[in-house]
Amino acid sequence: MTSTYEKIATTTLGSTQATVDFTSIGGSYTDLILIMQVTTSSGGNYSRIRFNSDTGSNYSFTRVSGTGSSATSSRGSNQTYIEIDNESFVNTTIANRILQIQNYSNTTTFKTVLGRNNNSSNGTGATVGLWRSTSAITGISVFLESSGTFNSGSTFTLYGIKAE
Repeated sequence: MTSTYEKIATTTLGSTQATVDFTSIGGSYTDLILIMQVTTSSGGNYSRIRFNSDTGSNYSFTRVSGTGSSATSSRGSNQTYIEIDNESFVNTTIANRILQIQNYSNTTTFKTVLGRNNNSSNGTGATVGLWRSTSAITGISVFLESSGTFNSGSTFTLYGIKAE
């Protein structure tokens, strides 16, 4: 990473886990970058994020993806999460996710998330998400749909982009 990125926290799972939380995130950066390298306990589990433990229906997202032979798009409005990929994981294949959470500490604007994802078994995709809240983000939860769990060895790293 460039010198403008500062590592805030890294979590490498020692066992399966349903949710990964980053808490007590300070407000001294301009944006946050979350990088995930994960496998899951079963296929069909899409990754999701939520901020500040907010389970209200004030999230939305739009996604596009492609496999090399087909392309799809989808969206969700008034959701209780932002879905950050639309491809089923293959439990032995590492899936990569990079999320940029813009203006996360600003208390006058809604929060935008830009995401990219890839999985060598399923293709690649991009997501834009919105959290309709003016609260500063101090916590991030990453989880899977249904009862899926992230496998041991999955890694989650949160960076802050330093304010200049």
